[in-house]
Amino acid sequence: MTSFPAISSLLAAVDAAATAPNGIGGLLGNPLVMMGLMFVMFYFLLIRPQQRQRKEMAARIAGLQTGDKVVTTSGIHGLVHNIKEHTVVIKVAEGTMIEFDKPAVAIVHKRDSK
Repeated sequence: MTSFPAISSLLAAVDAAATAPNGIGGLLGNPLVMMGLMFVMFYFLLIRPQQRQRKEMAARIAGLQTGDKVVTTSGIHGLVHNIKEHTVVIKVAEGTMIEFDKPAVAIVHKRDSK
């Protein structure tokens, strides 16, 4: 120890400040807290929007009806001619029918119900 009491009390105060957590800075230094915050960020930025898109796609596929105008993921425009369990037959031109998997339907324009 030193013979100067002011220096020794100053060193003691510095040691106490270095070992004690100082609010948010000390809390964010904890690796478990940081991992938890990263998981929350991933949930709200990646997982939740993807779940919403999946629900919208399922509702769109469930609501398909004969006569709806559709656009597939490959960009083909046509009318729904027939709906099967896992596929949909789309009329792209007079006498031309193409069968697609239901998830290949990207956009559905409902037919007029007049």
